[in-house]
Amino acid sequence: MSCERERLYCAWKGVAMEQLVRYGLETASQLGADFAEVRAERRVEETISTKNKEVESLSQRETRGVGIRVLYQGAWGFAATGDITKAGVRKAARSALAIAKATASLHQDEVRLAWEPAHVATFTTPYKRDPLKVPLKEKLDLLFAAADRILAVKGVAMAKGSMAAWQVHKWFANSEGSLIHQEITTCGAGIEAFAAGGGEFQRRSYPSSFGGDFANGGYEFIEGLRLEDNAPRIAEEAVALLTAPVCPTGVFDVIIGGSQMALQVHESLGHPSELDRVLGTELSYAGGSFLDTAKLGKFQYGSEIVNIVADATAPGGLGTFGYDDEGVPAQRVDLVKNGIFVGYLTSRETAPKIGAKRSGGAARASSWARIPLIRMTNINLLPGQGRLDRLIAGTERGIYFETNKSWSIDDRRVNFQFGTEIAWMIENGKKTTMLKNAMYTGLTPQFWGSCVAICGPEEWRLWGLPNCGKGEPGQVMQVGHGAAPAKFANVQVRGAA
Repeated sequence: MSCERERLYCAWKGVAMEQLVRYGLETASQLGADFAEVRAERRVEETISTKNKEVESLSQRETRGVGIRVLYQGAWGFAATGDITKAGVRKAARSALAIAKATASLHQDEVRLAWEPAHVATFTTPYKRDPLKVPLKEKLDLLFAAADRILAVKGVAMAKGSMAAWQVHKWFANSEGSLIHQEITTCGAGIEAFAAGGGEFQRRSYPSSFGGDFANGGYEFIEGLRLEDNAPRIAEEAVALLTAPVCPTGVFDVIIGGSQMALQVHESLGHPSELDRVLGTELSYAGGSFLDTAKLGKFQYGSEIVNIVADATAPGGLGTFGYDDEGVPAQRVDLVKNGIFVGYLTSRETAPKIGAKRSGGAARASSWARIPLIRMTNINLLPGQGRLDRLIAGTERGIYFETNKSWSIDDRRVNFQFGTEIAWMIENGKKTTMLKNAMYTGLTPQFWGSCVAICGPEEWRLWGLPNCGKGEPGQVMQVGHGAAPAKFANVQVRGAA
C-alpha cells in the first residue's frame, strides 16, 4: 500500500480515506440522518513473546475499516464495514440509519449532544524510531539478552519476555464540519523471572507486571526501559521470595510503589468516575459506581493532599491523543481536587446530563467496528513532595508494597483487595525483611482519606496499561496512569499462606 499526503489520507485499494469518510457523511445525510459521524481506521500491530531463549509467539497483523454512527429523531444507529469501497460505506450508512429508525420507535429519552465546534486538524504521536520498522532480530536480541541474565541466577526456573507495538491511523468527520486525521504510535515491553522450589512458585516482573510498561512513542521508549540491566535484580528477588517469610497480618502504615499506585487509581477512581457507569448505561466488566451525581463537588473522596486529573494531553501517555472519537479535543479535567470529588469522565451524550456545556473528551472506541464508550485517558495522581527513601525514613513501622500480583474490587468500586509480587517490612525508617504473598485491603473513601504523603515529581512516572476492558461486545482500550509512591495510615494487611 502506498501513502499520499501522509497526514491527510492513505490510499487503500485506490480509495482516499478522507474522501471516503466525506462520502459516508453525504450518504447518511441524503438518507435522512439528523446527525452523522464517520470514522475510518487502519491499525497495524506486532506482538512478541519469548520463553527463555526461544520465541513463544509472534503475531503481525493489520485491520482496516469504516464505522458510521447516526442520529435519527434522537436515537443512535451504528454500523461498520471492512469493505473499503463506496459501495461498502453506502451499505453501512443504510444499516446505521435503519437501526436508528428502529430504535427511535422504541426509545423514551432522546439523545442530546453537548455543543462542540467543528475541528479541521491533524495529530501525530512524536517519536524517533518507528517501533514497527525496527528489525525483528534487534527486538529478539534485546529480549534474549535479558533472558540470559535472568537464567544466570541460580534457582531461576524460567525467564519470559514480551514486546508489542502498534500504529493507528484514524480519519474522522462529522456532519457539523469536523475533519480530523490522527496517527498514534505505541509500544512497550517487559520481562519476568520465575523461581520454583520447596513447593513454592514466585514471580518478579519488570518494569511492571502483566506485560511491562507502555507509552505512546517510538522504540526509544523500549530502549529506555533498560530491560537487560534490571534482569539480574528481579531474578535474585524471585529466588529470594521462595524462602522469604509470609507477610504478617494486621493494621500497618503502608507505602505503595508507583506501578501499584497506578492500578489503585485505575480501579478505585478511573472506573467509578466514568459517567456512563454512574448513570447505569454501562455496567459490563467493572460494574457501576458509588460516585453518584449527588456527590459531585461535595464528596470527600480522599485526604486534602489527594489531587487526581484526567489528562489526555500528557506527553507520552497511553491515554494521550489529539481528539477523541467524537471529535472533541484532548484536555485536562480535574476529578479530585484537594480531596473533593469534582469531575467525571464524559462524552458528548452524557455531559449535558450533569449540566456540563461541553464533553470532557473521553469517548473512545477500540476499533472502527465499535461505538465510542467513555474511557479513561491518563488518570494521574498528582505528585506531592520528597523522595521515596525520605518517605521510608519517616516510617517507624510499616510495609512497602511493590508490583501488582492480583486485584479484586466490588461492582460499586468500594471494597477492594490488592496483592503484590513483593513487599518489605519497614522498621525504624529502613526497609528490612523481604515479604512474600502480601495483600492489603480497604474501602475506597476511607483508604484515600488515610493518604498522608505522596512522593514528589522526581519519583512520579506515567505508566501505561494496554488492556483495560469494557463494554459488550468487549472493547480493550489503552489508558495511562501517572503516580508516585504514596503512604497510607492504618491499612489492613494480610499474607496468604
